[in-house]
Amino acid sequence: MKYLLGLKIPRHEGVGSFILTWVDLFRYIHNTNICDLLTSLVALAIIVPVKELNERYKERMKAPFPIELLVVIVATLISHYFDFEQRYKAAVCGDIPTGFRKPTVPDISLFPSLAMDALPIAVIGFAMTVSLAEIFGKKHGYAVSANQEMIAIGMCNLIPSFFYCFASSAALTKTLLKESTGSQTQVSGLVTSLVLLLVLLWISPLFYSLQTSILGVVTIVNLRGGLRKFRDTPRMWQLSKLDTVVWWTTMLCSTLVTTEIGLLVGVCFALLCIIFRTQRPRATLLGKVSNREIYEDQATYKQLSSIANVKIFRFESSLYYANKDYFKAVLYQKTGVNPVLLRAQAHTDTGSSKGFWGTGFGCLKQAGRRAEQPPADSCPPSTEMHTLILDCGAMQFIDTVGLSVLKETHHDYKQVGVQVLLANCNPSIRQRLREGGWAGEAGSAGGQLPFHSIHDAVQFAERWHQGESEDKQDGAPDPADLNFQVSL
Repeated sequence: MKYLLGLKIPRHEGVGSFILTWVDLFRYIHNTNICDLLTSLVALAIIVPVKELNERYKERMKAPFPIELLVVIVATLISHYFDFEQRYKAAVCGDIPTGFRKPTVPDISLFPSLAMDALPIAVIGFAMTVSLAEIFGKKHGYAVSANQEMIAIGMCNLIPSFFYCFASSAALTKTLLKESTGSQTQVSGLVTSLVLLLVLLWISPLFYSLQTSILGVVTIVNLRGGLRKFRDTPRMWQLSKLDTVVWWTTMLCSTLVTTEIGLLVGVCFALLCIIFRTQRPRATLLGKVSNREIYEDQATYKQLSSIANVKIFRFESSLYYANKDYFKAVLYQKTGVNPVLLRAQAHTDTGSSKGFWGTGFGCLKQAGRRAEQPPADSCPPSTEMHTLILDCGAMQFIDTVGLSVLKETHHDYKQVGVQVLLANCNPSIRQRLREGGWAGEAGSAGGQLPFHSIHDAVQFAERWHQGESEDKQDGAPDPADLNFQVSL
C-alpha cells in the first residue's frame, strides 16, 4: 500500500510488523503523493477489468492478454517523457545495477551468527514452496513430491550463494501472476530467467523511470486469487469447524505476529486438534442389513436388525492413551452393561460370591435384580447379552495403553459371562495383539484370534452360545471351558 500512495515509512521486521506498518501508513497518510495515487487508481481501473475478462473468456482465448506488461511499458514511457520524478516527486525504480558479480565462496566466519536465523528461513521457505505447489497442483491436476521440491529449493539456494544472491523460495504473488497469465509448465521459468538475464545485462536502465506504484498495483491485483480463499471459509466451516479454526489461527498469527511464530502456532494447534478429535471420537452400535452380511450404524441407517444377545460396538478412532477412558465409558453406555458395577453389586449382597460364580450367564440376570438403584450415568444392565463384538475397522493403531484397555475389557466382561470378540483388525493391529498376548492359549489375556469380518464373529458367537446352551441342559459347565481358541 505504501507504494500505491507514494509514502516513505520505516520498514518493520519481527513481531507485530504488520500492525506497525499499518499504523505508520495512517500516521503518514497526509504525505500521500498525488501523482502516485492517481497513477495507481488509473492502473487499477485498467488492469482489474482486463483481468476479469481474461478469467471469464479464458476458454476462448489462446493466451491471456498481457495487460500487466502493456501497463508497465506505457507507464514507463509516460513517466519518462513527462518527467514525473522531477515534476511531481513520484517514486521511481531509479538506477538498477547491471551485470553479474564474480562468484565468491561465502564467508564461513558468518555461519555461527546466521545459523539460528537460517533454520527458520529454510523451514518457512520449504513450507511455502510445498504449500504453493500443492495448491496449484490440485488446481491443475498434477502430483507434487515434497522430496523433489526440497531438492529443487536446496539447489536454488546452494548455487546462487556463490553469486551474492538472496535466499529464495516460491513467492505467492509471483506464482499467482504467472498462473494468471496461463503459465503451467517449467518453460515459463525458462522464459522468466531469460527476461531477467536480459534485464540484468542490458535492459535494466530502461526501467529507471518506472513508478514503483505500478509495481505495487500489479502485485495487489494478482493477490486477488489468494484473497479469494476467504470466501471459502463459510463452506469450510460447514465441512469442518476445527479445520476452519486451524486456518484462521495460523493466518492471524502469521499476519499479526510473524510468519515463523504463525507456522509454529499453526502446527501445534493442528496437533492439539488431532488429539481432541481422537480423544472423543464417534462410537456406535451396529445392526445387520437384511439378507446381507453388512453391518452399519443403527443411529444413521434405518431398518437394521439387531443380533439377539449380541452387541456390535464400533469405535471410530485409534485406541491409545488419550481416549482410553472415553472408550470404556462410551462402551458401557452404548451396550448398557457395566461389568465393573455388576461385579460390585453382586459382591455387596450376602453370599454373593457363591451366587455370582455359580450361575454362569445367569449372573447378569441376578445382578440386574439386585441393583435397586442403577447409577445415573449407566444404562440398565442387559440381562441377555452373551457376546460383545468390537469392530476395529476404524482403528489405525493401538498403543500399549490401548492394548491394556482391551485386555481389561475382555477380563471384566468375562467375569460377568460375556465373551469379547474382535473383528476387522488391520494387519498392524493383529500383529500388536499377537505380540501383546491377546491371541494365545486358553486362559491367557485374550484367548481369541481376531476375526476378519463382523459376520464371521457373529456366526461364531451364535454357534458358541448355542453350544453353551446345550451344555447347560446337560449340566453346569466348567468355567475353564468358556475359553475357546478361534481358528480362522
